[in-house]
Amino acid sequence: MKRLRLLICISFAAFSGLGCSIVKASMVRDDWKSDDATKVKRLAIVVRPAPAANQKAGEAWARIARRYVNQKRDFLVKKELIPSTAPQLSEVCGGEDAIEGVLFLEPSAVAKGDGFEVDVKGKLARCADGRESWTGQAAGSFPSKDQLLVEVTAVYVKEFGAEVEPLVAPAMNVLRPLLDTLPQPTLTEADVDEKLTLD
Repeated sequence: MKRLRLLICISFAAFSGLGCSIVKASMVRDDWKSDDATKVKRLAIVVRPAPAANQKAGEAWARIARRYVNQKRDFLVKKELIPSTAPQLSEVCGGEDAIEGVLFLEPSAVAKGDGFEVDVKGKLARCADGRESWTGQAAGSFPSKDQLLVEVTAVYVKEFGAEVEPLVAPAMNVLRPLLDTLPQPTLTEADVDEKLTLD
């Protein structure tokens, strides 16, 4: 297996007032561009377990991740799952959405003061053989209310209910920098047109 690049403590000052980054580790295979970039484009997102044991919050986090990746990365995220037990790749891959990779997010959120201590581990597994193309981890302490995210929080409260409100801002603040470390796939013109139809 080719050498893996390991990036530790990447600086994301825009998202954190901490001395060290929210992103604790991020690893992309050296052969991503040659082996996976044209083959792992259509993704499913799996969030498990639900943060703070709140199923609705898990649904909100999955939707946040899906929209962020579709807007800020070149992947085509076709579906999101919040299963009670860990699914096999064969249960998620392929199908009518032609899923080629699965982005697994494993969040934990523990109430602390007026917010949450959050930790998220992520991995991108390709459907062909389960090989991990990317792994990452992000963590930090975030308030439940963020003045920069008032409107965004309202959107998810409307979609998933008032119970998710305290967890939306922490989700946004931990997921954005983590997902920014995902590699970029190579899209065809048809892929680009398809991506324009995604939420």
